[in-house]
Amino acid sequence: MKIIVLAKQVPDTNEVKIDPVKGTLIREGVPSILNPDDANAIEEALALKDQYPGTTVDVVSMGPPQATYMLRECLAMGADNAYLLSSRVFGGADTCATSTTLAAGVKKIGDYDIIFAGRQAIDGDTAQVGPQTAQRLGIPSVTYVQKIREIKDKTVVVERALEDGYEVIEIQKPCVLTAIKELNTPRYMSVAQIEEAYKKEIAVWDEKALNVDPSDVGLVASPTQVHKSFTPPPKGAGEMLTGTVPEMAAALVAKLTEKHVLADH
Repeated sequence: MKIIVLAKQVPDTNEVKIDPVKGTLIREGVPSILNPDDANAIEEALALKDQYPGTTVDVVSMGPPQATYMLRECLAMGADNAYLLSSRVFGGADTCATSTTLAAGVKKIGDYDIIFAGRQAIDGDTAQVGPQTAQRLGIPSVTYVQKIREIKDKTVVVERALEDGYEVIEIQKPCVLTAIKELNTPRYMSVAQIEEAYKKEIAVWDEKALNVDPSDVGLVASPTQVHKSFTPPPKGAGEMLTGTVPEMAAALVAKLTEKHVLADH
């Protein structure tokens, strides 16, 4: 079985700050990490590799040159090969243009049975790239996968998480499955695996290697663009009411009336 995982390097959201004047993310000095949901996608691919001898796991990412560090983390976890789709032409891409580039990378790798991706990236939270890549490739997809029930010759049986439960879906291979954190717990890397990962070569492909038209990728091919990012103003401090229930109810009504939330009769 051949598995491909779509992974992304993202800024650590615990460290992200926003320029109050420009309304853009301040990325300088902010550490980058493997997108958490993508770590679950990689873990599930590696779990299937452990379960089915002969399975290979390739990881594909679109990003700047420094994304190779994240890809080596994937290799240290147990992935067999890593591919970085990197070019200035790819810069500024929205989910639509990103999925075009990723689909081109998948096509260049060749045959595959399952493509795993994280549910969404923490820097965009759109949850669109996985399904859009499936659409570009002309294959089915299932999002919010919380469990792989069974791998058959031509299909995969999965549980898709819902707000109040889950549904069981049998999907034709090849397919795209997007992972949520409930799917598994990502494994740790050993020192030996990290050393081995830095001995492996990471293929870097630009638009020429992928044979894509520059007008179909990157900012120029992105119908949606971020106009401004901002931090919501902090809310005022709350006020605790004390006393008996009737006393607190009366005080609350009085305050709401004072603020004209309730009409004063």
